[in-house]
Amino acid sequence: MLLSILEIIGVISFGISGVLTAANRKLDYFGATVVAFFTALGGGTIRDLLLNTEIVWMQNINLISSAFGGAALGIVFRKHLYKWRSTLFIFDTIGLGLFSVLGMQKGLDFGCAPIVALMLGVISASFGGVIRDILCNRIPLIFREEIYATAALGGGILFLILHHFNWLPQLDMLISVLVIIGIRLLSVKFGWKMPNLKNDEELENDGK
Repeated sequence: MLLSILEIIGVISFGISGVLTAANRKLDYFGATVVAFFTALGGGTIRDLLLNTEIVWMQNINLISSAFGGAALGIVFRKHLYKWRSTLFIFDTIGLGLFSVLGMQKGLDFGCAPIVALMLGVISASFGGVIRDILCNRIPLIFREEIYATAALGGGILFLILHHFNWLPQLDMLISVLVIIGIRLLSVKFGWKMPNLKNDEELENDGK
């Protein structure tokens, strides 16, 4: 029950995030809805393909409804949402935390090794955003210097540790989601960034 609720919240959050990104790029209503759908369900689709299992949203009408519901909420209330500049960031962060843990849990349920489950969690959480950014002609956030996938990795490692000790599974998930969200929020607040890879000219200047 908790997994289903978290999954629906994550889908709606990413759906809203997709619409707001599409609106920033001046896409039309259809384009915004398409972007929202792939943002919400793209990461989970890739995860399920890698697991060679049924794509979850094709078997669950609630997820499809949630994706389009998130798109509708983003479209209808976008003027109000834009009053808070951090809205897109907040919804994207919530989706990141939720799908990281849900993706890992599904990997573990399929008997994957912990490191593989961790990778599946990152894919579930971030590749919907990669598809969103590609469709909106932007460099995907995961490939930029912001702490994004790194937050998913940090919370994911914590989840694996808690899962190993098998303490309280539902509480383990909640704690890990909150840690991922917390890392992402703190990284933006304090300007934490990953170092950029230097190009040839910069390396040459460093050597002088």
